[in-house]
Amino acid sequence: MELMDGTPAHKQWCNMSMEQKVAFTEQVAGYQAELSTFGKMPQHEFRGIGTLDAQTDVPGLLVSPGFFMGEHLHYDIPRGPFRSSHDWLCTELNIILQHQAAILKTSDDEDDIEDAENALSAAQKLLALVPSVFPSDLEEPEATALYHHDLHLNNILVDDHGKITAVLDWECVSAMPLWMTANLPKFLEGPEREEEPNPDGYLDAKAGQEPPLGGREKNELYYIHQMEYEATQLRKVYIARLKELWPGWPMEESHAEIDMFHAIEQCDGIWAKRVGRWADRMLNGEKIRFDIDNP
Repeated sequence: MELMDGTPAHKQWCNMSMEQKVAFTEQVAGYQAELSTFGKMPQHEFRGIGTLDAQTDVPGLLVSPGFFMGEHLHYDIPRGPFRSSHDWLCTELNIILQHQAAILKTSDDEDDIEDAENALSAAQKLLALVPSVFPSDLEEPEATALYHHDLHLNNILVDDHGKITAVLDWECVSAMPLWMTANLPKFLEGPEREEEPNPDGYLDAKAGQEPPLGGREKNELYYIHQMEYEATQLRKVYIARLKELWPGWPMEESHAEIDMFHAIEQCDGIWAKRVGRWADRMLNGEKIRFDIDNP
């Protein structure tokens, strides 16, 4: 098997200057702009949600971990291509409902049962909320764009100067709704931190302890806070560059869709109750952001 040149950016990150990280982030924004506008060429417009068929380059069955992990592969559900965000996300929620119902049938563990009940409740509320965010009666399949959902630092290779040499993990890259491109790359996610952490305020790394991201001198907490600070600054770089490269980038008008997507992602985990509270408020007519107005 032929390997791509480069080292995972995760291993190089602490050795890269902020200038190199800015250039790295602008490169990623450039790649997203290219992916997003590829399907807009008149001769090659993507319609519908699904993974591109190798023979025809049109969206087909959706290759997604949630669709084939564990018993999900055997669920009786639509698998794409989907005409709309409505149809796709309703299927995602039905997977959650079937999975949690199976837990209730087979588990005797009280904690598992409670978690499944919370997830079922949250998923049912979100299913009722979907039509208010995503229309189901589209005249033609929804316009879509290529989207890489897993751009974290281990999936991006760089050379010794921090320049990107390759992007990995393409097996689930699919034609997705345009609003999905308003999601930030994984390496830019995380809490806001505007003030740069002062190394003098952190303990030194213990002997034998390997700090993350190629760091050497300070304990793990320092590097976590440093990453949060850098991600906060680099988010601004990414957004500015993508707006420049793709004037039609639908970031500002996609808040409701992104909030709904994040709620669905979290409704079968430890945040199920939080998701349920947000869905209740939305179903009652409130207009609130999932991650901002929903502690």
